[in-house]
Amino acid sequence: MTVRQLSLPELADACRELGVPGVGLWREPVQAYGVEAAAKLVRDAGLAVTTLCRGGFLTAIDPAERAAALADNRRAVDEAATLGTDTLVLVGGGLPAGSRDLYGARERIADALAELGPYAESHGVRLAIEALHPMYASDRCVVSTLTQALDLAERFPAHQVGVTVDTYHVWWDDRAPAQIARAGAGGRIHSFQLADWTTPLPEGVLDGRGQLGDGAIDLREWKAHVDAAGYTGPIEVELFNEGLWARDGREVLTETAHRFTEHVNRGT
Repeated sequence: MTVRQLSLPELADACRELGVPGVGLWREPVQAYGVEAAAKLVRDAGLAVTTLCRGGFLTAIDPAERAAALADNRRAVDEAATLGTDTLVLVGGGLPAGSRDLYGARERIADALAELGPYAESHGVRLAIEALHPMYASDRCVVSTLTQALDLAERFPAHQVGVTVDTYHVWWDDRAPAQIARAGAGGRIHSFQLADWTTPLPEGVLDGRGQLGDGAIDLREWKAHVDAAGYTGPIEVELFNEGLWARDGREVLTETAHRFTEHVNRGT
């Protein structure tokens, strides 16, 4: 998503040239290219698919809508398995139209996980609940903190359900470091994503994730938290940013790799 202006073949070539060993893929471009074809493309490029994004949106009340959401999430699991990644990132979903019941919405996510967890396990895939910043609670994700994400995940085996730690969404929460330790102790950090927080926020706020080092987040500190929790998996950079999308994708990818070294991983 950071360089969505690149086609999948262009992305694979650019990653290979830069020595980037893995890529987190989104379902829409993968589906457009063809799941089997995308799997072969990244495999032939020597790339690991770190995660597939995204499943979720599991808060519907209407039975037909819930059935459709579960079916779509099963397809997402199938796609993840075909791509060779063991992690499907889940965004829970917002409040259904006319509802103000956050608790009920979270419980419907739990009900869906009870069905999806065993299905994912049978395909060698883990579900990673991503907490989104509270500003998204009404329309995108009623899971707003790592505490809430872990409270859901811990109802199920860790090899079925864990969490995604995304700096953009949790950096503001002074309880998040302790929750990262909690997640690590339970083997539930399934994904770690980086983005910076820049202000002023753009209209709509969805595409406001800043390039590493341009904002308010101490990214190296958050990496230290997940390191201390025992996480040794891939680190992804996921930036929704119209300014970056308007630039040359290879240039952005090169810049992002340099920023990662400068602001996250220097000396480690």
